[in-house]
Amino acid sequence: MSVPTLFEATYRGARHVGFGLPEPGAPQTLHPVADGQLAAAVVAAGGSEAALRAAVTDGAESVTVTAGDPEVRPLPPLLPTASGHALLSGFMGTHKKKWGGLSAPADGDFTPPKWFFKGFGDWVRMPGEALHVPAEPVALIEEPEVALVYVNDAEGRPHYAGYTFGNDLCDIGLHRRDPGYNPYCKLCDTALAPWLFLGEPPRSVTGRVTIERDGAAAWSGSFDCGSDALYFRVPDMVEHLFSFPAVRRPGLVNYVLLGADEASFHEGFRIADGDRIAIDVKSHGVAFANTVRHVSPGRPA
Repeated sequence: MSVPTLFEATYRGARHVGFGLPEPGAPQTLHPVADGQLAAAVVAAGGSEAALRAAVTDGAESVTVTAGDPEVRPLPPLLPTASGHALLSGFMGTHKKKWGGLSAPADGDFTPPKWFFKGFGDWVRMPGEALHVPAEPVALIEEPEVALVYVNDAEGRPHYAGYTFGNDLCDIGLHRRDPGYNPYCKLCDTALAPWLFLGEPPRSVTGRVTIERDGAAAWSGSFDCGSDALYFRVPDMVEHLFSFPAVRRPGLVNYVLLGADEASFHEGFRIADGDRIAIDVKSHGVAFANTVRHVSPGRPA
């Protein structure tokens, strides 16, 4: 894919931004930025990639780091340092496979899909980090999908920044036991890739999931989660979500998951404690993996 891409990371305790997807073995150039500088640049640039790049590189002293430098720690795209200044949420049941392969009527009234809240932005896990789930889930499911990123300006108007990819791990077994349990079902960690693609929401996103157990592949399957694979139109979903004042608070960053294809659960596979979920977004040259960890509940004090 030739879509312009950037990422944020901390390097030696300071925040930096880089451009382009990492190439194996190649050094990376990082530019120091202040907390919130990139988000402000997204608002000011008005969709111009050149203006966005200039806003965070002009006058800045760059640093070049070697590939795999352990002091480079990736961040979720545009994540504010202040806890609670970013939200992670998403839409359910959006894939055409769940609607008999159909698309929403173009001339009909819009009926919004179900929506869920995953948590604050700083709950997001990066590639390589563990995904924590309750100690005794009913049946987990991996959900590779597109995550749109929005930044609200000082008046609360959302500005589209770009998109990345995530794994909306959840307890589908609990949801199927009783749909009213869905808020609990979603209280599993979510992984996001650190790379922000600056183009419009992608129409085609294809790839493959491999779930490894004890170092060997235990299940593998393909997925498609681009907007062309969804029953609902992305602009309709986003417009409806941002009609609610709670997600339009000034300065808020929103990560919005668009929905997933069918996955391992639908083929009878059950994810276990210690399984490693590797997601290869082949259409965009992005791969990330996380290990699932069951966590025993603590007792209230």
